[in-house]
Amino acid sequence: MLLPSSTIESAPAGATTLKVSGLGKEYRLFQSPQQRLWSLLGGRRNYRSHWALRGVSLELKRGQCLGLIGDNGAGKSSLLKLLAGTMQPSEGQIARSGRVTAILELGAGFHPDFTGRQNLYFGGSLIGITTAQMQGLEAGIIAFAELHEAIDRPVKTYSSGMVVRLAFALVTAMEPELLIIDEALAVGDQHFQKKCVERIEAFRNNGCTILFCSHSLYHVQRLCDQALWLHQGSPRALGPTMEVVAAYEAHVRAQQRGAADAEPEPALAATGATAAPVGPAPEHAHLESVDLAGLLPASGGDCPRLGTPDLRITLRARTAAGERPHLAVMLEQAGGGIGITTAGTHVDGFAVQQSADGTWCASITFTGLPLHTGQYSVSAYLFDASGLVVYDEWKDCARFQQVFALSTPGLVRLPHHWS
Repeated sequence: MLLPSSTIESAPAGATTLKVSGLGKEYRLFQSPQQRLWSLLGGRRNYRSHWALRGVSLELKRGQCLGLIGDNGAGKSSLLKLLAGTMQPSEGQIARSGRVTAILELGAGFHPDFTGRQNLYFGGSLIGITTAQMQGLEAGIIAFAELHEAIDRPVKTYSSGMVVRLAFALVTAMEPELLIIDEALAVGDQHFQKKCVERIEAFRNNGCTILFCSHSLYHVQRLCDQALWLHQGSPRALGPTMEVVAAYEAHVRAQQRGAADAEPEPALAATGATAAPVGPAPEHAHLESVDLAGLLPASGGDCPRLGTPDLRITLRARTAAGERPHLAVMLEQAGGGIGITTAGTHVDGFAVQQSADGTWCASITFTGLPLHTGQYSVSAYLFDASGLVVYDEWKDCARFQQVFALSTPGLVRLPHHWS
């Protein structure tokens, strides 16, 4: 969606870029068009109110990044549209300072019969870019979108990926004071996602204030210093990212506990080596294997049993030539969705090494694995060099059974002592 940009005077360092007070959006639901007409003419309240959003107040200063999280239907999209100016609030006030750019429904404002170049000028005019400014920006936009000769073809001949590349390059061509993002890290292929992340990070490093909405809690934690959790149209929590995300994850786990358990997965081979799930094409960065050492066949055809005190996981991946990736793993309770721990080379400062066959390889060892008796699953992740772009992920790609000598409740034995 191409959105008009504010051109208010830029905010100085440390100044407030966005201030929202008591913001709300009401939808009036009528049983028929006649009732709507009678309400307009007579002023009588014969409708039912639905508040998509209510009671939102926040303040963002220059350089801050706020993550917006919540379930589907929580009011996130309504809030973004109100802040971007494409929808008017029913109550409350919004104060913005500086140029505002919103990345919402990319490409929704393009005319299909216009060429890509014509849509640059047409779309640019909608977001406040003059013809003279566009003449200076045009070459850079085309290069960033990697359209080249396709720029003079009608947009209706473009693939969906080409459309979003052109739209992202256009709306981010001029650095804003306030950037509103809705799932922008899902734009295009791996290569273009990386370019998007790098541009967003460059804006942030230059002092741009960012409002970032995403279902990826990992990216929210990596990019944002504050988070807002919306629940059924109202703020549930606002504060430091880690605290708000932890509260939201507890809410999600509580919801999942009421759901039926998933059907059991087929037993894995005793070696622990896992076959690759359906994933990206070989020319793209991808995981190649995840191996668990020390697994033994379990009785009854169940998942393999860990036969050593330590859990050692080896990951192999391929990337484009010259790029050193990052690798990560997550341990969860099998079937329960309860996360136990995660570890990543980008967090631990470990440099993944390249093998003679060109694959990137790293092994992680959980010494004296302190898990109680039960079944556990392993998920693996491949990141780019920055640790922000997820190139590939294998969810629940391996399972193992842990047997502890004592039958005790809980999942993990924490280091402790009595006194």
